[in-house]
Amino acid sequence: MDKTVTLAVGEGFHLKRGKDRITYAGMPSEDVYSIAQIKASGYQGYSWNLYFPRRKQDIIIDGISLYVENVTPEEIRFRVQPAES
Repeated sequence: MDKTVTLAVGEGFHLKRGKDRITYAGMPSEDVYSIAQIKASGYQGYSWNLYFPRRKQDIIIDGISLYVENVTPEEIRFRVQPAES
């Protein structure tokens, strides 16, 4: 079953146990949205921004498939796709 997630700018979501976290980083331009991927190990970690064209709906982050239903400068709504067997 798909899980629908809505994130406002700055809000985060843990992709899956043992996987990275993501944070919606907004839209740096009209046609581009950004998601920050965050990797942590203990008290230290690092992150980087991923940039996608606004029309891009099927994305994969840290091996997890996401389907972007809607994206605005204020929020993003996506479905976490079930893993294929």
